[in-house]
Amino acid sequence: MKLLALDHGTVRTGVAVSDETGTIARPLTVVERVGTEAGFAALLALVRSERPARIVVGLPLSLGGGEHGQARAARAFAARLSAAVETPVELFDERYTSKLADQRGGAAARDARAAATLLEDYLRTVHGQGT
Repeated sequence: MKLLALDHGTVRTGVAVSDETGTIARPLTVVERVGTEAGFAALLALVRSERPARIVVGLPLSLGGGEHGQARAARAFAARLSAAVETPVELFDERYTSKLADQRGGAAARDARAAATLLEDYLRTVHGQGT
């Protein structure tokens, strides 16, 4: 089952995708300003081309697990996306993903690497697999 992960941000949203088996996550791209009509349309085009079985949106919780403004923005974004696509959209805790992406490095954009880290965590936690 192919999955798509989004590390939502007001300026840049990182995108990662799994392989068809839902085992390996890789950074895909960054979509600029998904809060604008053009940015959201670009994201929808990407979802259509990738055809994932599920979309995972990072939920930025505080260290204690509480929600703040960014978490509310992620929830609103996930709701908007869910209304625009037939693919199930799920929120998943993204604490530490950007920090881990920085530590790991790589050639892909930081936001896309953070989305890949989110997807790896999701696969490990929810599906008991992933790299």
